[in-house]
Amino acid sequence: MTRINTNVPSLTAQRVLGQNNRDLNTSLERLSTGLRINRGADDPAGLIASQNLRAEQAGITAAIGNAERADQVVNIAEGGLDEISGLLTELQSLVTQSANDAGLSREEKEANQLQVDSILQTIDRLAASTSFQGTKLLNGNFDYTTDQVSGVVDSFTVNGAKLDFEGTRDVNVLVTASAQVGGFIVSLGTAAIDLTNASAAFTIEIAGNLGSRELSFNSGATLTDIVATINTFTDVTGVVATSTAASTFRVDSTNFGSDEFVSIKVVSEGGISNGNSGIYSLSNGDADVAGTNAAGRTQFTSTEASNGVIDFGRDVQATINGIQAVTRGTEARINTDFLDVEIDLTYDRGNPSAANVGAVGAFRITGGGADFQLAGRVDIAGKVSLGISNVASRELGRTNDDTDGDGTNDATYFLSDLRAGAALNLVDGDVSNAQTVLERSIREVSSLRGRLGAFQQNVIGATIRSLGVALENTSSAESTIRDTDFAAETASLTRSQILSQSAQASLQQANLAPQSALALLG
Repeated sequence: MTRINTNVPSLTAQRVLGQNNRDLNTSLERLSTGLRINRGADDPAGLIASQNLRAEQAGITAAIGNAERADQVVNIAEGGLDEISGLLTELQSLVTQSANDAGLSREEKEANQLQVDSILQTIDRLAASTSFQGTKLLNGNFDYTTDQVSGVVDSFTVNGAKLDFEGTRDVNVLVTASAQVGGFIVSLGTAAIDLTNASAAFTIEIAGNLGSRELSFNSGATLTDIVATINTFTDVTGVVATSTAASTFRVDSTNFGSDEFVSIKVVSEGGISNGNSGIYSLSNGDADVAGTNAAGRTQFTSTEASNGVIDFGRDVQATINGIQAVTRGTEARINTDFLDVEIDLTYDRGNPSAANVGAVGAFRITGGGADFQLAGRVDIAGKVSLGISNVASRELGRTNDDTDGDGTNDATYFLSDLRAGAALNLVDGDVSNAQTVLERSIREVSSLRGRLGAFQQNVIGATIRSLGVALENTSSAESTIRDTDFAAETASLTRSQILSQSAQASLQQANLAPQSALALLG
């Protein structure tokens, strides 16, 4: 059929030519932009996935920058702590030198004290001046704030805690087994030693985790004399004695925990005549000993006593916020992603099983800490919190001193007490306690440096490596969806060009076809 008004082959050729031109333009656009998806119409589902992946890339890239910035912050803090560590080492030399009373003049001690004062001032200045972009790092600015501290908590340290925005976190302790000292109750039977042989002596060997001493007592030595003699060597043995009744006394380790012990060996009984004399184990009952076995205690035989008996202390057993704590003595610690705390519970050495077993609301964390966002998504799981305590001399080396040996704290000292005129000065102060405070200060600064180093190596370093892999894989996934495959698109371009040219030639032929109708009009 030959028609003139409607050229159907031409319309078909035009439609196909238009489609081929659109395909050609699409290929040219993709090749020029390098993107397979330039608008939503190209691939609606692919566009959504691609945009989500791009958002993740932006978050991961920022998180890598945050981690690198955190590393720089910790480096600056570490630099300040390194200097403080060096100053504390120099203090150690000065304290040891000043303890040499007989070989050091007062003038030399005063000269050493001047150096100590200068070192303490430098430590305080470093604590106050170490900063990153104006934010002080070692003055307690990044320490945690707390309230509602329980009376059973002697001291505590919050190394890390994740808090919601303006949120708080309660720290609860459940003591399942109390800390204990090592020790025994010794009964003389009377208020004074009564020996059948007046020329003999009652000789015992007392030992603790610091050392041992052999002590001898003659007939007539009172309970008070024996207790005083044992306590004379407490700094050497680590054992303290206290009177418990008219004829008995206790010997205890100075501290709590499984590292502490008390050992008693009866070298010579000397003929103690009273039948109630002997060595008894500790128990939770009354301290008095009546008869041969009281309050559930075990009385050791003379053979056991002559061979030596030993009793170890016990570490506290506890959970903190439902997590089993690592314990030593009276201290308990947990270290989790959300909470890292160390708690020292208050104990009375006069009670062998000090502190009640049960639940305790230790304290509440209300804020503070250094928060670093180390994940692409901003939420509490992607945040890492780190506590950096104040390292000023007035905060370092906290040490409790039981001067009279009654098991209660008589004074609390800090590193700042080594300054001139203070209780631990090197001229006329308590150099022994100065050494204890200094050792604790060194441990605290070293521990803080160790935590910061572990944070750098195991948190920041691992985070940067992990985020780098995540960024690589996310970029690859986004590229697969959105980027142009140049090989395939070039082939498509060539195909579209050929089809477009073919359609143009077909259109030309379709337009010539109606002219054949003129031959019919001949």
